[in-house]
Amino acid sequence: MGKEMKDAILTGKTTLGIELGSTRIKAVLVNEENEPIASGSHDWENQYVDNVWTYHLEDIWRGVQGSYEQMTNDVMAKYGVELTTIGAIGFSGMMHGYMAFDEAGELLVPFRTWRNTITGPASEQLTKVFQYQIPQRWSIAHLYQAILNGESHVKDIRFQTTLAGYIHWKLTGEKVLGVGEASGMFPIDIQTREFNKGMIGQFDELISSYQYPWKLEDILPKVLVAGESAGVLTEDGAKLLDVSGKLKAGIPLCPPEGDAGTGMVATNSVAKRTGNVSAGTSVFAMAVLEKELSKVYEEIDLVTTPSGDLVAMVHCNNCTSDLNAWVSIFKEFALAMGMEADMSKIFSTLYNKALEGDAECGGLLAYNYFSGEHITHFEEGRPLFVRTPESKFNLANFMRVHLFTALGALKIGLDILVKQEQVQLDEIYGHGGLFKTKDVGQKIMAGAINVPVSVMETAGEGGAWGIAILASYMIRKAEGQTLDDYLSKHVFEGKTGSKMQPDPNDVEGFEQFIKRYIKGLEIERKAVELL
Repeated sequence: MGKEMKDAILTGKTTLGIELGSTRIKAVLVNEENEPIASGSHDWENQYVDNVWTYHLEDIWRGVQGSYEQMTNDVMAKYGVELTTIGAIGFSGMMHGYMAFDEAGELLVPFRTWRNTITGPASEQLTKVFQYQIPQRWSIAHLYQAILNGESHVKDIRFQTTLAGYIHWKLTGEKVLGVGEASGMFPIDIQTREFNKGMIGQFDELISSYQYPWKLEDILPKVLVAGESAGVLTEDGAKLLDVSGKLKAGIPLCPPEGDAGTGMVATNSVAKRTGNVSAGTSVFAMAVLEKELSKVYEEIDLVTTPSGDLVAMVHCNNCTSDLNAWVSIFKEFALAMGMEADMSKIFSTLYNKALEGDAECGGLLAYNYFSGEHITHFEEGRPLFVRTPESKFNLANFMRVHLFTALGALKIGLDILVKQEQVQLDEIYGHGGLFKTKDVGQKIMAGAINVPVSVMETAGEGGAWGIAILASYMIRKAEGQTLDDYLSKHVFEGKTGSKMQPDPNDVEGFEQFIKRYIKGLEIERKAVELL
């Protein structure tokens, strides 16, 4: 095994994925079987400068180089060889945001990340003009807001891209984006799998009075789908990525993708009628659609898979924070009673207790809003627990209601898809903290959305692994082989995870709970107003 692995590394039978998340940059090297063989990471934080969430360019490169260097050290430590070539490389990053460059390729204003909510008027107007949901974090909303603000740099823009697109451009000289990442800049026409030409025309018309020297199409990157070639590592690019100078130029790169797309790849949910739910501090669900939605919903964002299929995304700010806070209270109680308090045992005991509760939580009600929640129209939140004197107040129902409410806002968004738009889903893949305790989060999620939920063992490597697989798909796919087919045959074959069907009692119980939840939103409004 050792010798084979060494040869594979030396002859470039590997692919590398690097993903820039909001707090960590991760590099994962995979072998021909798409299994991770080495990794490296670099922690970083965004800065709040002049009312804008940003990362400095120096920090971006320090992070990319640092995670790459750590990965090569890992290769040396494990296999005793130096990494000088790689079969293919891919970059992925946080989607959306604003990076605008001038004629000389210089950044015009500090990078504005997806976290900024400074584009309200632009987002609202563009949604009206396009009749297509344009969230505040999208690149086009940032551009239009800069125009509305009368910012002087706009006339000098010659290229606009995202974080992943920027790194890819600097390493290859190519101004391109994968379609999934591009779908968070500007709407995609799912027939052509390119930016929507009609909407580009509408945008140029909208800003014609400003008489800028550019048209929108001139400053956007070219859109590519998964599997297409996106350029090669230049001599300068190789030096920029590997400061030791050992990496050779000429390595092919796959289209740069967004973290949503790499998450879909890493959870094997790029096929139509599948989707995934990531549930931790916040929660989002993505469902791959068979057709366009009948109308615009402000609760639902539309993006695409790395192959260009339409995806509906429901994103909620709040998920497990309030639940974790209650679990900590029980830990304090255990310690006060002089008992041993192992956190994973406490979680497991309390989560499992929730399965003994009444289907609809015995009349209890809770809101987990640490912050605002756009699905239910809250600018800020107040965690809240409410009951009537008649409610069945016991530990099982108490835990159950806090697990239910962690998925409350998500359920409202997904109900639009499933009940109003009749979207068919055969299976959803769950990942994130909520699913750590075996079976519990999975069972409750299946009941909430009335769709079978699977939890994979392999989702641990996350997006960096996902983009490494996209690099591997580009160089290893058979003629005409779809991404979905490649994933099921070469990556997830035999790794089905555990699948759980919805329990009719849970489904019925959640329906009763969500009526109570919607009715009680008035109480939450009062709490925000008075507390």
